[in-house]
Amino acid sequence: MNSLSVQSAKADLAMRSRELTRRDCQTASAFRNHEILPSAVGCFVRSLAVLAILCLPFSFGRGASIATAAHKPGAKLNVLFISVDDLNNALGCYGHPLVKSPNIDRLARRGVRFDRAYCQFPLCNPSRASIMTGRRPDTTGVQDNSVFFRKNLPDVVTLPQAFMNQGYFTARVGKIFHYGVPNQIGTSGMDDPPSWNEFVNPQGKDFDQGSRVHNPTGERNIGGALTWAVADSPGEDQTDYKVASEAIRLMERHKDRPFFLAVGFYRPHVPCIAPQDYFGRYPLDEIALPKEPADRLAKIPFAALTSQRPNYGLDDAPCREMIRAYYASVTFVDSQVGRVLDALERLKLADNTVVVLFGDHGWLLGEHGQWQKMSLFEESARVPLVIYAPKMKGNGKACGRTVELVDLYPTLAEICGAPAQPGLEGKCLKPLLENPRAVWNKPAITQVTRRDGSRSFLGRTVRTERWRYTEWDGGAKGVELYDHDRDPHESRNLGGDPSSANVVTELKNFIVRK
Repeated sequence: MNSLSVQSAKADLAMRSRELTRRDCQTASAFRNHEILPSAVGCFVRSLAVLAILCLPFSFGRGASIATAAHKPGAKLNVLFISVDDLNNALGCYGHPLVKSPNIDRLARRGVRFDRAYCQFPLCNPSRASIMTGRRPDTTGVQDNSVFFRKNLPDVVTLPQAFMNQGYFTARVGKIFHYGVPNQIGTSGMDDPPSWNEFVNPQGKDFDQGSRVHNPTGERNIGGALTWAVADSPGEDQTDYKVASEAIRLMERHKDRPFFLAVGFYRPHVPCIAPQDYFGRYPLDEIALPKEPADRLAKIPFAALTSQRPNYGLDDAPCREMIRAYYASVTFVDSQVGRVLDALERLKLADNTVVVLFGDHGWLLGEHGQWQKMSLFEESARVPLVIYAPKMKGNGKACGRTVELVDLYPTLAEICGAPAQPGLEGKCLKPLLENPRAVWNKPAITQVTRRDGSRSFLGRTVRTERWRYTEWDGGAKGVELYDHDRDPHESRNLGGDPSSANVVTELKNFIVRK
């Protein structure tokens, strides 16, 4: 056989082996998640045997498998896409005085930390649908946790699909598209199967901690209340530990081919659960509620508040315990992020992998007397966002420009050489990764829904580097304007101040949808 014939044979076998590997991954994943019958195991084993036989003639004496030979290191950048559910900016790298987040902090020191990053909707499903399709909530039609994005965009190419179409291995561990926490942990929820070659739905002992969960807001559902628990088992038994372990396994298995690996951690989504050691790092006497002016709710529209009773009517003590539990959960998740980052280094993938870490939306911890999400205040709309892209000149710096999570899709596509997809509504952040102080005139837009009896209406907010302007029901139910240069905690609403009329007129133009 001449060399050309050998190359042709190798190419044919490589193609067949890749197809077998892809099907094996899907089969193994489906079996692991109880989505196929055990009889499929025989097919899985037989395909592995065929794959081994196909690899033998070309791996013998070369020290490399077909998969290794097919992927030249450096040819394509990998993507490690880390989402942390309900994570706000209470992190060491964002200047928080108490929260311990050494692993996220070291990623921030290596990449670009975005100090003014914002979600498009402060709720899991709308935010994640926007991120993964590169469209805003008005386009996806997803405004709550019940609508699957493909109902309105059946043929949209998602972010991982764009990479899959370029020959990447795409995989998900944990929560990337939406599903409910805690009840749907261990399931696929509202996942999008066409986006992945393989997926894993870990479930730890924290899934069944109902009897241990504290819920001082007893009238509220456990997944939407101020709830927490000290885990009754070691960290290794927790779901997020298992998420990190599965992510590491996938990197080890697929390190020799380009991959898009999405890793979705569950905490600090309520109920905030972590081992006792993590609670012990935050003594209660160091925890305090935010200091608010006595007239903190003056001039704030009724629609802006998710609870008309500050702190749900609770005393300080349970609120402080909730804050401690949130911090403990953040630190526990940070430890798991560290395990994944350590594996990336150990596998010598760090210099060839784009790493993105973000929270899907913010989370209020008593600011304005409010808690959780579904608010358009800064603490609910703002998110942590860190991007490390190899060889970018901005690495190691902070960026103060206003950016959005909808920008992630075009950014990753551009950096990694994926073809531009029609209809993307974000803006590529590559100029800011090269120069975090580059000229940038795009504000950030966030929206949320409210109900007035049987009628639903929107709140929309625009954030520039100095201002936040918010309209409720097009202004009919109130407006807000905050000057972050002078009022970073949004305590003084200037929306009705005649001296601010010109600012309102300018900002209003940004949030009018055509």
